[in-house]
Amino acid sequence: MASSLDDDEILNDDYYSLLNVRREATQDELKAAYRRLCMLYHPDKHRDPELKRQAEQLFNLVHEAYEVLREPQARAIYDIYGKRGLDVDGWEVVERKRTPAEIREEYERLQKEREERRLQQRTNPKGTISVGIDATDVFDQYEEDYEDVGKGGVPHIEINKMHISQSIEAPLTTKDTAILSGSLSTHNGNGGGTINLALRRVTSTKGWGEVELGAGDTHGPLLAMKIFRNLTPRFFVTGQCGLQLSSRGVRPGFTTMLARHLDKNTMGYLQWRWGVQSSMNTSIVRDTKSSHFTFAIQLGVPHIFMMMSYQYKFQDEDQTKIKGSVKSGFFGTVIEYGAERKISRHSVLGATISVGVPQGVSLKIKLNRASQTYLFPIHLTDQLLPSAVFYATVGPLVFYLAIQQLIIRPYVRAQKEQDLEIKQESSASNIAKKKQEAESAIMLMQESVRRIIETEESKMGLIILNAWYGKFVTDNSRKHERAKVIDVSVPLQCLVKDSKLILTETTKSGLPGFYDPCVGEEKSLKVLYQFRGVMHQVLSGDTEPLRIPKQSHRIDADT
Repeated sequence: MASSLDDDEILNDDYYSLLNVRREATQDELKAAYRRLCMLYHPDKHRDPELKRQAEQLFNLVHEAYEVLREPQARAIYDIYGKRGLDVDGWEVVERKRTPAEIREEYERLQKEREERRLQQRTNPKGTISVGIDATDVFDQYEEDYEDVGKGGVPHIEINKMHISQSIEAPLTTKDTAILSGSLSTHNGNGGGTINLALRRVTSTKGWGEVELGAGDTHGPLLAMKIFRNLTPRFFVTGQCGLQLSSRGVRPGFTTMLARHLDKNTMGYLQWRWGVQSSMNTSIVRDTKSSHFTFAIQLGVPHIFMMMSYQYKFQDEDQTKIKGSVKSGFFGTVIEYGAERKISRHSVLGATISVGVPQGVSLKIKLNRASQTYLFPIHLTDQLLPSAVFYATVGPLVFYLAIQQLIIRPYVRAQKEQDLEIKQESSASNIAKKKQEAESAIMLMQESVRRIIETEESKMGLIILNAWYGKFVTDNSRKHERAKVIDVSVPLQCLVKDSKLILTETTKSGLPGFYDPCVGEEKSLKVLYQFRGVMHQVLSGDTEPLRIPKQSHRIDADT
């Protein structure tokens, strides 16, 4: 089972790491690890009052870890939610006889109740700002014989349209939600706005219904109703009907959509729209971890078209995506291509180039910041000019690389350093406590380590010469950074049994005698050891399992 513990949880206690057992450890493995540590930390083994006090603290911590992991119910909660999951209000009333699955269900119910108490304080604001720019004069100027382009021939660029929309959700009860939205638009000096109020009720686990009222100075009052229903686990249907009142009378409209899961990653849709612009549309959408594909056909008035798009998702830290699409119909043909990339924790920047007949060439820049979207559609030319296509493609790329190098990367680096500094400051007291516990554990290990070394030396077994844990600086470009490591030679030697050392995939900062010297930073374990009189060395990641000795760790005598 994969770990669900975060840095804060690790700073408290990682029970698996403390006992040095796998997350799939059996009861026998847990019992063996528990007994081994009890022999090491039992207070009765130490006569010195200070050592006895330290041993008692560590013994209680080991006992607490064992008690949680040996109980299937408590272990199920801990595996999913960490130690804080055991402290949820109401957990103490859960029957101990329930299965792990039932315990998980009960815990989620308690979590849901706690979420419901905070329901009134939550909203889900969403907004869009779009600024349309007309830059056709840059590539398609009038000849001077027909129009005076101005002194110096500077192209004329103007903002010809804007659109602003915003919506918020206000939970009324656990089943009812009110949604308030509004928008303002202007185009070439003419504009208008609308305001809408919708009430949504979840009728069951299979569906919901919504009633919407709207008003505006361009379309008039609106009354609409929407429904959603899961007919089967793989098949659902939506329906929407509305009445739009205007100076030309009442305009009714109806839309329905049928959708079905064709396989794990593929959906099929069939949509029928009746009203001012009646149409029928069918589409297939396939979405996987590495790609997104859409194929659609629409028959209707006034538009009939066929569209196909493909998006490739790079599996990198910045979630880079490249996409392309072609759309052809009675209106003409449009080809689009572009890319998007995550530029910060909450921001995604994208650019799309649109080339079509008779639409011409356009560049669309999109920035998503949390739940806000900013759009900048730039119309470059009404004709298919190679220069417009070239600059629309190369310009944003050069601009992005410059901004990335000069602004984004320094900002993100400074933000990470600030977050790391805040995290380290907030956890300073906890780190000091863990450091003291580690030092106490090392003092209690001394006698056991001495006996282990004597035993290993007698049979030329495994001797830990030096071991360091923390952040190592190996990159020449980061020489100015200071390594942050601690000596863990004694704790590792204490874990040696029968000339073998086995560390599980849990973080090593929770091992007896260890602590985290650099919270929030990448850590490794470097070990120099001797086996059968031969020197060995290994560098292991923080959560990588490690087994020594190994032939591959051997240091060549010639180097």
